[in-house]
Amino acid sequence: MLKYSLPLLFGTLLLAGTAPLQASAEVTATRQKELLHLLRHDCGSCHGMTLKGGLGPALLPDALAGKPAATLEATVLYGRAGTPMPPWRGLLSEEEVAWLVAILKQGVPDAH
Repeated sequence: MLKYSLPLLFGTLLLAGTAPLQASAEVTATRQKELLHLLRHDCGSCHGMTLKGGLGPALLPDALAGKPAATLEATVLYGRAGTPMPPWRGLLSEEEVAWLVAILKQGVPDAH
């Protein structure tokens, strides 16, 4: 069984690495926790650990007020040319990015 499963698994992983992630019906609670961790640590490394700004601008609700969600989502998905902001499209689905932007616009909950 394993002999036949490995090629299938390898092929699936190979394709998954080259294809964009598909949005699922919802962002699960487990994935939300992972995304909050990513936000606090990966995004926080440039935008400040409290998201008050650093190398990148602040990501607090006041700083994002008036900015359309679609614009913020595009920035996360595609990055910003000529800046250190990388594209996250290969790692995050459009739905996950929309969820992150909504959290940022309302305020990131405190870590527990």
